[in-house]
Amino acid sequence: MKKILLLLVLSLSVYAKNTLPDAETFIKETAKEHNLDEEFVKNILVNAQKQQSIIDAMNRPAEKEKKWFEYRQIFLTDKRINGGVEFWKEHKDILDKVSKDSGVPAEVIVAIIGVETYYGKIKGNYKVIDALYTLAFHYPKRSPFFTKELANFMNLVNKEKIDPLEAKGSYAGAMGFGQFMPSSYLQYAVDYDKDGQRDLLNNIPDAIASVGNYLKAHGWKKDEGIAYIATTAKKHTKLKKQDLKPSLTVQKLNDYGFSVKQKLDKKELITLTQLQQKHEMEYWFGLHNFYVITRYNHSEMYAMAVFQLAQEIKKGMES
Repeated sequence: MKKILLLLVLSLSVYAKNTLPDAETFIKETAKEHNLDEEFVKNILVNAQKQQSIIDAMNRPAEKEKKWFEYRQIFLTDKRINGGVEFWKEHKDILDKVSKDSGVPAEVIVAIIGVETYYGKIKGNYKVIDALYTLAFHYPKRSPFFTKELANFMNLVNKEKIDPLEAKGSYAGAMGFGQFMPSSYLQYAVDYDKDGQRDLLNNIPDAIASVGNYLKAHGWKKDEGIAYIATTAKKHTKLKKQDLKPSLTVQKLNDYGFSVKQKLDKKELITLTQLQQKHEMEYWFGLHNFYVITRYNHSEMYAMAVFQLAQEIKKGMES
């Protein structure tokens, strides 16, 4: 009997998680939560259209998981590096000031924009309202998350005077040069040029400052390292995947046979990042700032691509 009751509870729980929102309830709750007029929310929602291509993109079977040497080739290209150098030169004054204020190196900010949207060239062609509506109302698997983001988008449209039917982004509803979701936009966007609007879709100074602010808010440590390549005196098979958050001391990693040329505090917490090159495994000590980059995208390969692209862009600027 207990087993039957447990199965019933579990099935109801799964059903509850996959329940799609009711439009009328969504309008009322969003208006109440964000202090909006119900007609305002309704008038935006009625113009949203389900896009099957968005659901198809979400359901598309994951491609073969790329190894690091394959993933790296996407972002560490001469074209993207040179594009980063040009972007930095063009917006140097803004990047210098934002870097000074946030503590985040200019090359890291440039690299994130470069990885996310190719310096604004590829910001997405889906209407944000269609993307969020489709995933909130027609995609049970992720409906709770996207329902909240859709509500945040309504709030964002009201606060920042964004045209809800013109704003475009990714199929998941991420927007602008730095691909911010509505919740991140509301929380971390900066009005750099003080024109009364935080515009991450078209305003490059606002976008640059917002990326810097995002990393600063997530704990970026000024003038500290990001990642160091490690050597090992021992033969290792592939180790268990480590947490993104640093959890092993330098001393512990030294005991395991890993070391770096840089002098680090033996008590400093590190994450050991393992990246597959063509013929061997590559090991890196990921420091706190490496972890901060993963708060932008929860992937060690993403963080390493940003880090290495940033290094190459910096070399390009220096040369």
